Amino acid sequence: MVRDKEATKAKLLDAALEEFSQYGIAGARVDRIAAKAGCNKAMIYAYFGSKEGLFEELLKIQIDRMIKAVPITPEDLPGYAGRLFDSYLDQPQLLRLAAYHRLDNGFEAIPKAEAEAYRHKVEAIAKAQLDGKATAAFNASDLLDLVVHMSTLAFTTPNATRELVERSVRRLVAE
Repeated sequence: MVRDKEATKAKLLDAALEEFSQYGIAGARVDRIAAKAGCNKAMIYAYFGSKEGLFEELLKIQIDRMIKAVPITPEDLPGYAGRLFDSYLDQPQLLRLAAYHRLDNGFEAIPKAEAEAYRHKVEAIAKAQLDGKATAAFNASDLLDLVVHMSTLAFTTPNATRELVERSVRRLVAE
């Protein structure tokens, strides 16, 4: 029987998303991931090197998906925050994975994919500020931080709504 490497990796990543989202890095078990994926746990080590390697690859994939699904719109930061809010409601796993990453690695430890995306977003906001399409009341990095943190209200505040997030960001960027 011939193995389909990519299909096996995809099954492992799907199972790992559920496991890491629920238990974090320390609590996740490779036995459970392999069983959910219908694979031998040796495949985790063969494809990802370690449980931590599997987590890092999963986090990178989830960040990349979010970046593609919710591209930044520096001229419409309230809309961007609203779309992020919706995506976090629909798929809270990314916020959970990021939280577990920071808990295990320190809050200053930022995954490479996240750092790269952040840099591009800050550059887009800075350009919009120079073009007069975004408020210059904050530097681009601080403005992005505020907008993104408001969008995470879906994760931290039970009664938060997209409308609240967008209204708050509209006030933040009003001049």
